[in-house]
Amino acid sequence: MIVNKTNYKIANAHLTSRLKQTLVAILSVTFGISMYIFMNSFMTGVNDTQTGLAFSTLAHIRIYNDIPKDNTNLFARRVDENTLVNIRNPKVIQYTEGIKNSDKILNLLDSVPEISGVTPQLNINVFFRNGATKVNGMLSGIDVVNEDQLFGTAQYVVEGDWMDLNRRSDGILLGSGLAKKLSLHLNDNVVVTTEEGITKNYKVIGIVETTLASVDNAKAYIRIGFARQLISKNMGYVTDIQVNLKDYNKTVELSERLGKMTSYKVEPWQEANGQLEAANKLRNIIAVAVSLTILIVAGFGIYNIMNMTVNEKIREIAILKAMGFDGKDIIQIFLTQSVIIGILGGVVGIILGYLVSLLVNHIPFKIASLETLPITYRTKDYIMAFVFGLITTFIAGYIPSRKASQVDPVEIIRG
Repeated sequence: MIVNKTNYKIANAHLTSRLKQTLVAILSVTFGISMYIFMNSFMTGVNDTQTGLAFSTLAHIRIYNDIPKDNTNLFARRVDENTLVNIRNPKVIQYTEGIKNSDKILNLLDSVPEISGVTPQLNINVFFRNGATKVNGMLSGIDVVNEDQLFGTAQYVVEGDWMDLNRRSDGILLGSGLAKKLSLHLNDNVVVTTEEGITKNYKVIGIVETTLASVDNAKAYIRIGFARQLISKNMGYVTDIQVNLKDYNKTVELSERLGKMTSYKVEPWQEANGQLEAANKLRNIIAVAVSLTILIVAGFGIYNIMNMTVNEKIREIAILKAMGFDGKDIIQIFLTQSVIIGILGGVVGIILGYLVSLLVNHIPFKIASLETLPITYRTKDYIMAFVFGLITTFIAGYIPSRKASQVDPVEIIRG
């Protein structure tokens, strides 16, 4: 919008003659934009934190050997429809468990550019026992280095050293809750018994505390090679292959591609944890809805102020039109006022929104691995806030300015 000097001077005179009204209008824009920035920064921070906590034990993609849907009536599928079949006491037939030749799949995954990391796991249901106390849980055989690269598990070790798993064949790391249930401490011994009755003694060389109950209360880690020895499996045997991507939002697409390359189940994190994705989307919708509502309310405030200004300056508008100013000039005068209010309010709102976010980001909030309330600073939030603020003020200024441009100067001057 090109504004000539005369129109600009008139718009400036209107703004400066009623400083309180102008200040209220600017503050309404400032408040709307700052709250938009804060709400989106906070909700994004909450989403990022929750996703980060979830992915501390959850891979973006999991590859495993899924149990067949129905193995109790295979005979009936292979006979003619007219043949009478009577099967008594059907039994589930033996099926192949786990992934026997994992190296082939691991090599395939290494060639996919979207993948940032891969680690094999051998998960075994076991009983942990210390004296008379016995707890059911999961023994996870892991590749020590790759496991840490994918999940950063080493940072959750509160006692001992994560890398000691590579050095000791009898070493085991226990979840903090599991260790507490069994009354075990560093360098104590724990007995592990598999479902097949195989028993082995391990020495506790570390305690892991992830703040996730499903891990801390029931999980323990040993080196994957020693887990294979425990259940007498070959060197390529694993139960799971965990895969992380450079962008976890693209897991569904890649899962479909990988599913065509292997006969094993390829499961994206959205399939196994739909509630996580749904919660993230819901919070984003709430944040945007609240923020836009605040901006719209601010727009109504500006509209009321601009409408009052038009009513107050109606005789001046009539005189301007009588002097030769046309409708476009009148629209320019009032639109210039609203745009100036939008720009000033937007700049101050961006600064205030950043300061509020910074302040909240330093509020102590000790829960899980958090030390303060989570805030994510994204440039696009600030740009969107400023753009929405300008659009709101432009619309709020255009409606009264259009009304002002249609004033009949003869009727107004006659009174």
